[in-house]
Amino acid sequence: MAESVEKLEDGIVRSAEQVSSQIRAAKEAIGSVIFGQDRVVENTLVTILSGGHALLIGVPGLAKTKLVETLGVTLGLDAKRIQFTPDLMPSDILGAEVLDESTAGRRAFRFIAGPVFAQLLMADEINRASPRTQSALLQAMQEQHITVAGARHDLPKPFHVLATQNPLEQEGTYPLPEAQLDRFLMEIDVDYPDRDAERRILFETTGAEETLAKGSMSADALITAQRLVRRLPVGDSVVEAILSLVRSARPGAESGEAGKFIAWGPGPRASQSLMLAVRARALIDGRLAPSVDDVLDLAEPVLKHRMALTFQARAEGRTIPDVIKQLKTRIG
Repeated sequence: MAESVEKLEDGIVRSAEQVSSQIRAAKEAIGSVIFGQDRVVENTLVTILSGGHALLIGVPGLAKTKLVETLGVTLGLDAKRIQFTPDLMPSDILGAEVLDESTAGRRAFRFIAGPVFAQLLMADEINRASPRTQSALLQAMQEQHITVAGARHDLPKPFHVLATQNPLEQEGTYPLPEAQLDRFLMEIDVDYPDRDAERRILFETTGAEETLAKGSMSADALITAQRLVRRLPVGDSVVEAILSLVRSARPGAESGEAGKFIAWGPGPRASQSLMLAVRARALIDGRLAPSVDDVLDLAEPVLKHRMALTFQARAEGRTIPDVIKQLKTRIG
């Protein structure tokens, strides 16, 4: 029995070393195209390795679309993009059945797949679509399949959605409801690049030649990496840190002084997301187990779209990142 356990552990170590080198190569390949967004690239890779979906928040022109395109090439995934508009219908993204007539005069329905049948889908400005269309996509994200005219159609594996929201121009948009926001593993803020990164962008993107992304992984290799993430061991201290942090982000006794600012907080799905995310981050860094520092670093992107503040807190100028920062001080 002991020999079997030892062989299993050796197998995990060898697989982790191989996968970690592939992921580092992919991260470097993405960094050669996307400049000044290292944190965004890392959190996006963490989300994909965890098997989840991410919500990218940022003003126009910060390379969100370029990031998804580059990820598709680097990770060997079939990437597609949908520009959401108010008149977009569910059938425009899921697909529809059309009536075909053969040369013999026979008629039959044929399903034409929509752009949702991709391994990496960019849902650009998802808050501009109607709730009906948003729900169709978010149901596909959760169920990994769609149903059209009573027939089930499975989505390709792996399947990841990177949705974007423009924090400006909110007039006439349809903000995602809380239950649908919870289906995103992370909310990733895409900020402005620093001065040195923007200088590099100027030279690299306005010259005669453009740097193109290079493939570093395949879809099968990514699926193997996602399975490995779920096999990485997690220490008791990390588990307790996750439980303490998520439970303290809810209104009640466990939240302490910060509880009076929280109207509602994250459910168990946040704990699951954080558990997977810290494992994925450890694998990207070449470590075989996550640490409490991983929990603290990933707390904000995992929790902030799963919380809401009270009216009193908002009136006092409190923000969700401030409250999460206060909660993190109780852990380490």
